[in-house]
Amino acid sequence: MIVADRKSLDDIVDMIGDADKVVVSACNACVTVCLAGGRREAGILASQLRIHAKEHGKDIEVREHSLARHCDAEFLSDLDEELEWADVMISMACGVGVNLASELHPKHRIVPGLNTTFYGATDAPGRWLEMCGGCGDCVLHKTGGICPIVRCAKSILNGPCGGSQDGKCEVDPETPCAWQEIIERLEAQGRGDDLIAVEPAKDWTTSFSGGRRRRVVEEIYEEDEEASA
Repeated sequence: MIVADRKSLDDIVDMIGDADKVVVSACNACVTVCLAGGRREAGILASQLRIHAKEHGKDIEVREHSLARHCDAEFLSDLDEELEWADVMISMACGVGVNLASELHPKHRIVPGLNTTFYGATDAPGRWLEMCGGCGDCVLHKTGGICPIVRCAKSILNGPCGGSQDGKCEVDPETPCAWQEIIERLEAQGRGDDLIAVEPAKDWTTSFSGGRRRRVVEEIYEEDEEASA
């Protein structure tokens, strides 16, 4: 899932500027799970904005709104009425939702209420850990399901660096060395000999460094194109 954190109230107030009508739109998908951008969080932000405005002698109207998810164009049509009313919309979705909403509604001002941080997993109630960097060229089959791109501080593909000590990363002594974990995982699977193979230099063109990425399911895309023709 995508994990995010709420921007500070000061940052959000600065972004909306002198807007008189503001809509705070929640996303009921990933950011709801990590308690950053769901209905509850949108309601809290809306209340904070009203209180802030009153304390500073400003007269603004703040509405609350929510969508099943902001990363799907089919749901974003529900924003039409709110965007026509508002001077600015604060999207409580991840950066994907803000991008798509802005693309589909280019005449309206949409600002992010969150800072998108990483792709993560819940390993305990209230805690999320980064697991994937979305590099587009997965090597988890070679590393025992442990991603060296995000879990190694240096994204090394061929074993630990010289700085790791006692199974801990030199960047943070509280952080396990990803490669120590990979070695132990492969050995536990009886695959220790796999570590002898040298992984070639990574092709980063499949990652975000190669520009905007897309995935198309031709059968669905073609059917949609024909239907809209």
